Amino acid sequence: MHTQVAIIGAGPAGLTLAHMLHLQGISSVVIECRGREHIETRTRAGILEQPTVTLFEELGVADRLNREGLSHNGFYVRFDRSTHHLDFHRLIGGNATVYPQQEVVKDLVAHRLAAGGPILFDTAVTAIETTADEARLRLDHRGTTTELTADFVAGCDGFHGVSRAHLPAAGLREFTRTYPVAWLGILAHTTPTTPEGMYCAHESGISVHSMRGPRITRQYLQVPAGTDLADWPDDRIWDELTVRSASDDHPELERGEIVDRSLAPLRSYVCETMQHGRLFLLGDAAHIVPPTGAKGLNLAVSDACVLSHALGGWYRAGTRAHLDAYSQTCLPRVWKAQHFSWTLTTTLHAISDDPMDWPLRRARLARWVESEAEQAALGEVYLGLPFPTPWRHPAA
Repeated sequence: MHTQVAIIGAGPAGLTLAHMLHLQGISSVVIECRGREHIETRTRAGILEQPTVTLFEELGVADRLNREGLSHNGFYVRFDRSTHHLDFHRLIGGNATVYPQQEVVKDLVAHRLAAGGPILFDTAVTAIETTADEARLRLDHRGTTTELTADFVAGCDGFHGVSRAHLPAAGLREFTRTYPVAWLGILAHTTPTTPEGMYCAHESGISVHSMRGPRITRQYLQVPAGTDLADWPDDRIWDELTVRSASDDHPELERGEIVDRSLAPLRSYVCETMQHGRLFLLGDAAHIVPPTGAKGLNLAVSDACVLSHALGGWYRAGTRAHLDAYSQTCLPRVWKAQHFSWTLTTTLHAISDDPMDWPLRRARLARWVESEAEQAALGEVYLGLPFPTPWRHPAA
């Protein structure tokens, strides 16, 4: 079996790339180690930047997103028992849209299959071999081994996937930062605390409150790294969320049934070696950001936009210029998102035992609230910096 582009991973990066290639007449095969039900139901990020929404609209995959997504102008920040709204839309235009990642995946899978594009579910890539002329992938589908050859490979298989492991150790350039905290996340049947997402900064650590609908909330609690979920029964979670979100200007946090819980470590990672020969890394395979700021999905889509443009140049005009510049094109936006996530993480979390930590964090929060210039700078990145390579349909 042969295709022009083998795409490993049916997440936002892989599926977006596959759709953009399809619109350019470039063939691809998407290989996903999990089943369709799994990828369409696993709880993931829920904030789409304006450029991401605009791209999905231009690709013709945003019908349900536009019907069901919740448009937000900014977010709330609460500290010292006071609540403040940062209205980025008023200052710079654009919006953020609440639409869970699993719904994005569901939409893209439906469009992919409707167009006749292949997705190989429950199929693991066990080996990648690349030469100057082609790439060869060994696939395992429930014990049956097959082989796929391709002109190029897009590694969209996440931090623990096989793609990055194929890069030669010599010359690999990586950066890692691990935080001593994690996010305990819950999905609950409760009414949202505020009409947009809210970060609560507290001396004991952050709590985050976001909506997934009028009666569904996604909430997070800072806990030490290595925490055991078994040590956090429902009442303890609600008690701590209530303490950290207490205010004098809003009712006490509503409690309700917790239907899902998870634990996510906080770390930052960048592999600046985003390409090697015919292999290109996208999304979490190349970079991880802390969940503060919700940048992961949006960076994955941005990478897909860059690689789609580069592959289009290769197949239309035979030029490798954009392919060769793929890493250099993606990385500036990646590092700006890393800086933004680091800023929010260090401001909103209790990470240090230094007695100056909380007063310094409070001073930064006060600047966010008092200064429109500070708000505009935050809002530019939160609502989404322009993609390095805007999408243009070849027929346009």
